[in-house]
Amino acid sequence: MSTTMRRNVAGAGLFLAAWLGLAAALGGSTQPIRARQAMVVSQDAIASAVGAEVMREGGNAVDAAVATAFALAVTYPTAGNIGGGGFLVYRPAEGDPAAYDFREVAPAGSSPTMFLRDGEYDPVMHHSSHLAVGVPGTVAGLHLAWTGHGSLPWARLVEPAVRLAREGFAVSDALARSLAGVLPRMAPYPASVAQFSKDGEPYAAGDVLRQPDLARTLERIAAEGPDGFYRGETAALVEREMAANGGIMTRADLAAYRAVRRAPIRGTYRGHEVLSMPPISSGGTAIVQMLNILEHDDLAASGFGSAATVHLMIEAMRRAYADRARHLGDPAFNPAMPVERLTSKAYASELRRTIDAERASASSPDSFEWPREGGETTHLSVVDGARNAVSLTYTLEQGYGSKITVPGAGFLLNNEMGDFNAGPGITTDFGLIGTEPNLAAPGKRMLSSMSPTIVTRDGRLVLVTGSPGGRTIINTVLQTILNVVDHGMNVQEAVDAPRIHHQWLPDATRYERWGLSPDTLALLEARGHRMVETRVQGAVSAIYYDAEEDVLEGAEDRRRTSAAVGF
Repeated sequence: MSTTMRRNVAGAGLFLAAWLGLAAALGGSTQPIRARQAMVVSQDAIASAVGAEVMREGGNAVDAAVATAFALAVTYPTAGNIGGGGFLVYRPAEGDPAAYDFREVAPAGSSPTMFLRDGEYDPVMHHSSHLAVGVPGTVAGLHLAWTGHGSLPWARLVEPAVRLAREGFAVSDALARSLAGVLPRMAPYPASVAQFSKDGEPYAAGDVLRQPDLARTLERIAAEGPDGFYRGETAALVEREMAANGGIMTRADLAAYRAVRRAPIRGTYRGHEVLSMPPISSGGTAIVQMLNILEHDDLAASGFGSAATVHLMIEAMRRAYADRARHLGDPAFNPAMPVERLTSKAYASELRRTIDAERASASSPDSFEWPREGGETTHLSVVDGARNAVSLTYTLEQGYGSKITVPGAGFLLNNEMGDFNAGPGITTDFGLIGTEPNLAAPGKRMLSSMSPTIVTRDGRLVLVTGSPGGRTIINTVLQTILNVVDHGMNVQEAVDAPRIHHQWLPDATRYERWGLSPDTLALLEARGHRMVETRVQGAVSAIYYDAEEDVLEGAEDRRRTSAAVGF
């Protein structure tokens, strides 16, 4: 190792120690929360406790994930939902893993040009109108996973959410601030103002938030399963709201929705197996591709946070995100997607040969930048006593989705149609794209970055992880894996450690404030990287399984609200 490299590695190690010390001072210990039997980690303490209680009563990881997800729809309205969609990866202690795709789909009245007005792109229609609402998938997806693997009665799993909505819960300081911040944007929607304020005044910490309309919708779901959402009274209320406000979703769209069981993406990294979501999520494909590229280098030797390590990570990210844009979309509409090639070791070797160890690549200047993908997703991880594991990520897209609450039904609608490309051939300096694989079409799923992921080794569970964060999700999950596997961090350290993000275009690397030392930044800039400081990235919910001690270790991400509950 050269003198320069030794100095950089040592400096990075000291800087990481300082960062972890700061994280401990601000938020608690760098030691994970440990439990012998079972654990849930989510972004809300009430919801995590609901899932843990389900497993105390004999439920398994899928039961707990379903109950936690429904509880989050009540207690974490910025992203928890029944009006959105997402993905679930299940890895049983014995048997084959499964991936559940409950991404929203475009209504039957959709078209590639639906966000154009007189030939010009209309961002309001694309992101902030009733046209921005995709057909929700959460209820169907949770039910499909429960049908395949659940053990407790469905109604038992929905009941805690019903009770929380009907009887209410104390508003936390974080939720009070969040609701106060979003209230002005809810002003056009009287049902949202009624549900999430006190006659137009923000809730204060300690106030009790009751949601009786949502409770009645959840009661129908508990009693009737998906039919309680996709048919009958709930569907009629959704259709009425759409028809009155220029939306195109109908009861027929809701009745036609189907969640899909898929085979997980599989990869290997330094003796570990990685299980993650296949398309329409781009997460699993990109994570495996980046791990394959990085496997050629000794990241442990170059050191966490060193210029050499960060340089290689940026170059891997750049290439995976470029392939994401060029190739990935709904497999039902893009059957020739080269996923097997993108996740192969041979292709990674080809890409690795294009990386200069001393110089940054340049993302193609004549290509396009990315449209914004909402960061207010939420993730939960669950492991039960048998060591069955669930990694589940779901979302409304932006915080509180479209901001539209269905009158009489009490739940927020997503604005996921904004994840489709703006229109055919549209490319602008503001980041719009118009490539074919991700244009809107009836029944089509929009591309996603959600990356619920499970890591194993020698047939035993190692890590369950995932994060919110829009397009940063993929890189956040990647770095959590690298921190555990390459840098030997415990799971709390792996979650606390600073993160970076590069997404091909724009050609810049974002790094968390205080995340890289001045020396490292100077070395990266000398290599040609443009480095941009950002505040925080992601909010990982992760569980590590220490097989030798037979103990679960949960990590709470202090960047946002987070709660690990085990017993």
